[in-house]
Amino acid sequence: MNKAKQIDWRNAVPAAVVFISGPEEFLAGRALRSIRDQLKAKDPSVEIHEIEASDYSAGQLLNLTSPSLFAEPRLVIIRGLERSSDDLIVDGLSYLLQPTEDTTVVLRHNSSSVRGKKLVDAIRASGVATEINCLAITKDAERVAFVQAEFSGASRKITVGAVRALLDAFADDIAELASACGQLLLDSADNITEEIVDRYYGGRVETNAFKVVDAALAGRSGEALALLRHALSSGSDPVPLVAAISMKIRQLAKIYSNRNASAQSLGMAPWQLDRARKDVAGWGEDGLAATIEALADADAAAKGAERDPVYSLEKLVQLISRKGEAI
Repeated sequence: MNKAKQIDWRNAVPAAVVFISGPEEFLAGRALRSIRDQLKAKDPSVEIHEIEASDYSAGQLLNLTSPSLFAEPRLVIIRGLERSSDDLIVDGLSYLLQPTEDTTVVLRHNSSSVRGKKLVDAIRASGVATEINCLAITKDAERVAFVQAEFSGASRKITVGAVRALLDAFADDIAELASACGQLLLDSADNITEEIVDRYYGGRVETNAFKVVDAALAGRSGEALALLRHALSSGSDPVPLVAAISMKIRQLAKIYSNRNASAQSLGMAPWQLDRARKDVAGWGEDGLAATIEALADADAAAKGAERDPVYSLEKLVQLISRKGEAI
């Protein structure tokens, strides 16, 4: 029986069907960007289409992959397969039987549910598919291996002490850790040592997106901007920063619409509910709507829609500090 080819995320390549599974979003993002960049390098005219699996309607996949007049190559990205519509499952099963030539279909499933299991099983049993399993990096040994691979992949050396110093500075977020590695790879030293890491990141203020948004929600705009700029200068990636801010704003929106709801019904811990109830004070419907719109802009900018995502992030933080009110 044919089975989907299993490859490491670092070796991601285009294929008729690419199934990116597993919970580690950063690794999945790296694999997807690599596939997209390879296709663009081969042919800049490649057509790129993105779909949310939950919004999929019957026939979309066929329409997007049908050969065009000029036969441009295509990349179709379907995100959130764990929230797949029934129509996508049906169309996906059909597509596996006869994929379109010069087309790459990427399906992303974060393994958080068994939704779409029939399609997932069919992909894994298909000879036309490739699976990239992005397992969560949670153990210290896995983080060490990740850092070492970042440097060995670039044919660079890093000492054991330097690896440990990096992990001490960026223990909580794999995206921040990867960004710090990228910064160090720009250094001209033949061997990255603990002293070099200390020069870049020694005395790093422990800051993250939650501290940024907490300061903004408290109305402390100057402090929030300072924390944001420090996080970015210390190697934090804009994408997880926006994601964390988005989570906080979604909690506010839930509380605003359901003031008397229980923590369980809102999918929140009791302490999160208490905090959100305090944070929502003073917010209005228009302010929340404006902030959600600004979040969408910042998210798009962080994912490549703009050259400088920092500007959109700073605008977002300032808007949150004003509870969504325009100047």
